[in-house]
Amino acid sequence: MNASIRFDIITLFPQIFRDYLGESLLSKAIAAGIIEVNTFDLRHWSRDKHHKVDARPFGGGPGMLIQVEPVVECVEEVQSKGETPGQLILLSPQGERLRQPLVAELAQCPRLILLCGRYEGFDHRVIELLKPREVSLGDFILNGGEVAAMAIIESTIRLIPGVLGDERSSAEDSFSDAELLEFPQYTRPREYRGISVPNVLLSGNHQQIAAWRAEQRLTQTQQKRSDLL
Repeated sequence: MNASIRFDIITLFPQIFRDYLGESLLSKAIAAGIIEVNTFDLRHWSRDKHHKVDARPFGGGPGMLIQVEPVVECVEEVQSKGETPGQLILLSPQGERLRQPLVAELAQCPRLILLCGRYEGFDHRVIELLKPREVSLGDFILNGGEVAAMAIIESTIRLIPGVLGDERSSAEDSFSDAELLEFPQYTRPREYRGISVPNVLLSGNHQQIAAWRAEQRLTQTQQKRSDLL
């Protein structure tokens, strides 16, 4: 069985992904052959005898930059390891923001190569030569791209058939429909510390429940994220 989507992760810290890949829905999807995930240690493409991949920036400045040679040669070799060319994603605070429409677009790709940066970033020739799609989680800085890579994996696999127990779960998520937030949800007990489950959810009237949920999605969005409207 061919996986529905393949992720190739290029990172200086592949060990960060070991426990992550062995947990929850992702682990089950990998075991079922729905998802394939491979990690590649960028240091294996270093030309330095100590396996360094960073150097000081020309022109001065703080920190270190990841050099162009190991990245380009790594990406080229990783690309050659699959029958289908991968969409190269560079995790960068300068990239387009990861929003649900982009997640849905990425979920249609059979293969994603996720390039995780560290230090002060990459030699700019990485972008000039490889022309990756740059993606950001938001207007803040992380220590590296690994958490952002996990966010892409987590968000995209929810849209892959067979990953979730109930396919309706992803359809009713926040941002899945016109970027509205999800409606409030409740489970047992019916009452806790004076707060009861709304009666409409206990009515068994599916039409009324659907109408209530649609109204609540709009209300939640107006109250919490009016910028989306």
